[in-house]
Amino acid sequence: MKKYEVLDHDDGRSVRYRRHDNGGGLVATGATVDERAYLAQSVWVDPGAVIASGAHVSSGGWIEPGARIDTGARIASNVRIGAGAHVGDHARIGSRSRIGAQATVAPGVILPPDTDLPDGQVADGRASAPAGPGSPRYGTAA
Repeated sequence: MKKYEVLDHDDGRSVRYRRHDNGGGLVATGATVDERAYLAQSVWVDPGAVIASGAHVSSGGWIEPGARIDTGARIASNVRIGAGAHVGDHARIGSRSRIGAQATVAPGVILPPDTDLPDGQVADGRASAPAGPGSPRYGTAA
């Protein structure tokens, strides 16, 4: 397994990613990931993203530029966290979910699998628009 990868974007930019020591996920130059966070091998963390201690990002995760994952948050498989989004302390996000750009998942909120939190929306555990199939709110409070 290579220690570094370089991704060439359509606009001509090249971004260098290094393997994180805890799990082997790919972390872009300019991203900050605590050494005690876990990133599965197939995770990509884009420039400007911040992942705190004890956070866990499972396989197939994509953390876009400027996103923030706080302490102890758990991100299940195949989840996309949009640019500038914020996942609070100890929040849980189910598999195959999409957290939109500039969206917020409040601390301790649990989102079920297949949640689609639109850009700029807040999941705080209170009743809101449907989060996914059969869900009456954006997440539940822990």
